[in-house]
Amino acid sequence: MKESVGNPLHLKSLNHISLVCRSVEESMNFYQNVLGFVPIRRPGSFDFNGAWLFGHGIGIHLLQSENPENKPMKKKINPKDNHISFQCESMGSVEKKLKEMEIEYVREMVEEGGIYVEQLFFHDPDGFMIEICNCDNLPVIPLAGEMVRSCSRLNLQVLQRQQIHQVVQQ
Repeated sequence: MKESVGNPLHLKSLNHISLVCRSVEESMNFYQNVLGFVPIRRPGSFDFNGAWLFGHGIGIHLLQSENPENKPMKKKINPKDNHISFQCESMGSVEKKLKEMEIEYVREMVEEGGIYVEQLFFHDPDGFMIEICNCDNLPVIPLAGEMVRSCSRLNLQVLQRQQIHQVVQQ
C-alpha cells in the first residue's frame, strides 16, 4: 500500500459512533443522565428502532439489537478493550459522581516524562467501555514531521509558545 501523507480523504472531524444495544431506552437514559448527551432528531425514514444523541462535539447513534437476549455482555472492565474516551474538568468530581450513581469503575494512572494522566473506565448498560480522563495533560507528539499538538487549546498555546521560543534560541 502506498504511504499516505496528510489527509488523503480530506476528513474534517469525527461525526458519530454507532452502538447496538439491548434496550435503546436504557442506553438513552445512561448517555443522557451519566454523560450529558441530548437526544436529537433522526431521519424518519428509518424503519428500525434507534435514537440519536449529541454532546461533547460528537453524536452517538443507538441501534436496537435484533436479538437483545443473545447479545454478549462484557462484565470485566478492561482498560485495554475498545472504548471511547472523554476529557473532563475534574477527575475528583467525576469519581465522586460515579460513586454516587453506584457505577462500577476501574482507576488507572499513566505517567510519561513526569506528566500524569488519570483515567476512569466503566461500562454503559451493554458493556461498551467509557473512559473519562484528564488526557489533555499529555501533549500529542507526532512521530515525525510536525509540531507538537495538544487536545486542550490552553495547553496547545503553551506548547506553541515553547516551540517558538526553542526555534528563536537556535
